[in-house]
Amino acid sequence: MPVSKTVDGGSNPSTRAKENSMKVINYISDSFSELKNHVSWSSWPEVQRLTIVVAIFSVLFALATWGADEVLIKVIEAFYSLINR
Repeated sequence: MPVSKTVDGGSNPSTRAKENSMKVINYISDSFSELKNHVSWSSWPEVQRLTIVVAIFSVLFALATWGADEVLIKVIEAFYSLINR
């Protein structure tokens, strides 16, 4: 019985699995190294300050979205009440 070749040139599934797992391990290792050695992290007080800024803007944006939703509901209700007369 002939052995069918795969698209990648005939390597067996066991070898491909090992290669793929090594790629994942290398990716995780390289990512960790990049985060540890090449990323400039903000200071803790700056992180706290920016977190508060993000929280405030999130609340403001949520309120603005809620307000726009309420206004549009009223507009659509008024429009349909005019149509259904």
